[in-house]
Amino acid sequence: MLKNIFTLLIIFTTMSSCSNAAKRPVSADKEEGKAFTPAVVFNGDSAYKYTDAQCAFGPRVPNTEAHRKCGDYLVLELQRHQAKVYEQKTTMRAYDGTMLEVRNIIGEYYPEKMNRILLLAHWDCRPWADNDKNDTKAPVMGANDGASGVGVLLEIARVLSENEPQVGVDILFTDAEDWGDAGADDPESWALGTQYWVQNPHRTGYTRPAFGILLDMVGDRNATFFREYFSVNHCGGVVDRLWETAANLGYSKYFVNKQGGAMTDDHVFVIKGGIPCVDVIDQRLDSETGFCPQWHTVDDTMEHIDAATLKAVGQTVVTMIFGK
Repeated sequence: MLKNIFTLLIIFTTMSSCSNAAKRPVSADKEEGKAFTPAVVFNGDSAYKYTDAQCAFGPRVPNTEAHRKCGDYLVLELQRHQAKVYEQKTTMRAYDGTMLEVRNIIGEYYPEKMNRILLLAHWDCRPWADNDKNDTKAPVMGANDGASGVGVLLEIARVLSENEPQVGVDILFTDAEDWGDAGADDPESWALGTQYWVQNPHRTGYTRPAFGILLDMVGDRNATFFREYFSVNHCGGVVDRLWETAANLGYSKYFVNKQGGAMTDDHVFVIKGGIPCVDVIDQRLDSETGFCPQWHTVDDTMEHIDAATLKAVGQTVVTMIFGK
């Protein structure tokens, strides 16, 4: 997933609330130092296994067998966790003319609830490692860039199957996010699946969520999540709640309470579609790319994924959904 940083903003911008915002790691669930024990527990080790399971298929590049098989797996896992599952299958033209078989996968929880939130992550992989120093034509495994966010959401799906929140929750796995043009200032070459979903809701009568939370690159052991620019401007109230929740849980080393960059990511198109959305994304403000060293390289593998990071992200989102 290429995330163009338009600018790294050092000066804080005015924050506005969005409308209606109400190697194998050590076990993540032994982490200490939390300010309180949440009522509903997220299992970081389970999220790690879900992340690993996706990578076992290989790079999930559209139009490949690995992509098809992983898509089937995601559908079955959502169904196993009692979601009402919808699929959007369409053909879309990428910026380079390639016709992509796009497959968005949606799981609805408690569809009778009118007050809803959206959780999303892209499940496809970058078709070429354009940031790699040696092999720029190889596909990216996408352990962090794609699989980590999906892994967290699959564990949240399990949590939702066992616990009923006050709001309805929609989980969206978006496709064709990462087949974008890195050499041109063309944001619309990215996030094709999300653009399609925004323009074509997955079912008639779908109730628009009050807000969305996008999880992208949320598994690296050294991850730092800064307050992303568009998220603050369009959904500042939810940004405040997320970062405050993370601090209360003892996760401030991950959720850094400082302004980050402006990202071209799925949330931009969700926002354009009228749904305020927050992007929880690993940023490295002191790096040349703005992201972790493995970004868009063949080194984006499970070796760098840490269950403790997945736990921090997932527990923060789950606690915000269910409260303390």
